[in-house]
Amino acid sequence: MDTPLRTIAVVGLGTMGTGIAEVLARAGREVIGIDVSDAAARRAVAALEASTARAVQRERITEEERRTVLARFRTFSDLQAAADAELVIEVVPESYEIKQQVFRALDAIVSPTTVLATGTNALSVTRLAAESSHPERVLGLHFFNPAPAMKLVEVVSSVLTAPPAVEAVTALARELGKEPVAVGDRPGFVADGLLFGYLNQAASMYEAKYASREDIDAAMRLGCGLPMGPLALLDLIGIDTARTVLEAMYASSQDRLHAPAPILGQLSDAGLTGRKAGRGFYTYEQPGSADVVRDALTPLDSAQSAPGREIRSVGVAGSGTMASGIAEVFAKAGYDVVLAARSLEKAETAKSRITKSLSRSVDKGRITAEARDETLARITPAGSLDAFAEVDLAVEAVAEELEVKQQLFATLDKVCKQGAVLATTTSSLPVVACARATSRPQDVIGMHFFNPAPAMKLVEVVRTVLTSDDVHATVREVCTKVRKHPVDCGDRAGFIVNALLFPYLNNAIKMVQEHYATLDDIDAAMKLGGGYPMGPFELLDVVGLDVSLAIERVLHREFRDPGLAPAPLLEHLVAAGCLGRKTGRGFREYARR
Repeated sequence: MDTPLRTIAVVGLGTMGTGIAEVLARAGREVIGIDVSDAAARRAVAALEASTARAVQRERITEEERRTVLARFRTFSDLQAAADAELVIEVVPESYEIKQQVFRALDAIVSPTTVLATGTNALSVTRLAAESSHPERVLGLHFFNPAPAMKLVEVVSSVLTAPPAVEAVTALARELGKEPVAVGDRPGFVADGLLFGYLNQAASMYEAKYASREDIDAAMRLGCGLPMGPLALLDLIGIDTARTVLEAMYASSQDRLHAPAPILGQLSDAGLTGRKAGRGFYTYEQPGSADVVRDALTPLDSAQSAPGREIRSVGVAGSGTMASGIAEVFAKAGYDVVLAARSLEKAETAKSRITKSLSRSVDKGRITAEARDETLARITPAGSLDAFAEVDLAVEAVAEELEVKQQLFATLDKVCKQGAVLATTTSSLPVVACARATSRPQDVIGMHFFNPAPAMKLVEVVRTVLTSDDVHATVREVCTKVRKHPVDCGDRAGFIVNALLFPYLNNAIKMVQEHYATLDDIDAAMKLGGGYPMGPFELLDVVGLDVSLAIERVLHREFRDPGLAPAPLLEHLVAAGCLGRKTGRGFREYARR
């Protein structure tokens, strides 16, 4: 395998095969496209013609270079065309039977030194290799869709794969401008192994009617910075494809979190497989379209059914980063804010933090100095909750300890006027437990802001079984006035974001714990293959391993699912005091400031 792979056959010219062929042709390879469907071959040629025409129009390549690229791509309907290929990449449907037929046929056609790569993201590479007379040359080469844009390529070795074959395709991936990640053979590999468990949990959450599809998707986009919400992504991937991947993952892991949510089977069996069918979790303008159209499940644009209460002044309890951030949000929106802490000095310190934040915004030209001064004038520091006597909305942002919050709510109950809305910013504790510490549980609700509050658009509005309709309507209206996006969820552990995010993080830790992949490869896989702004281990170290462990324990205690039990490696690191960036060491080490 010392010679570079110059002539490459791509078997299967669907969306992925066409994309891979384009990447190869643009990188100077001779590409043999093979598909039993002449129509598919014509579409592949047309797609390459269109993409290269756009590249010329954008002055990325010349017209002569375009003609050269097009000349490198030839299509055929017979596998015999792969005879001279040095590498064959199959991208046929996710079926053992179909893929095994392709591999058996190729054995009789190609040279014994030709590398055979499967593009599967769910099936066993080892099982496919075992069907070949030369299993040592079979490996997985998993591109991500759209192949021309996505940087990640997972190079999958089975126990039978010869190292030279791996080295050859790894070198090829780098020459294509991709980032190859070496992984072992298990369903989903790294990126899909983490991604599909998360998507499955989102489907289960929707199926349980815990939150609307729009709120689940908005929560993960705005709360985690993801490019797409999970249900929209399932529609893009194909619900039938997701079901196949999850079935393979569950067969291997026996983890209930990988058992496909029943709704995936129901939609697949009904032919509602997502964008390609024109309908899945959402309804689309036509099959293949990305444009969502209204259907019976689309929320109405009308006002809340219950009229809200008038909110003119807001009390924020706490002196930490979250409290000062929330106070800044309300003051910028024009509300009079009382910022109360355990002492006037702590409240003044919190206000000075807001002053610095607003001054940075002035320096960056986001607000004027006059707007900064007007905002600060609306914030009154106080050393006691007694200052909340006349506020219309009281928001607590104190320590994430139930006893501390319950004591605070008991005090708010005595101090605040009748009709005031009482809100907790908890991210994991039961809101109803705070409500029951008062004599007016109907006035208590959750308002889970995300850190940093001035920048993050999401607020999870958490309604308990006791929360009144007008309190719910009031808080949604307030969120809109402070330019936040409210999503509704019930009072259960994790709400939307943490209930979906932390099992994904926990599964990433298990991958490292099992020596399946390295921290760096997993982080790279999720950023490059999933479009995540941070890899799971970068995020864990930022959040804090102690905070992450506490949330994992809450989720496990609430849902009693063995798959949600915190990874032992996370517990060990916390016990050792390795809590992430704040201690200088977590999954990685950091320079002390």
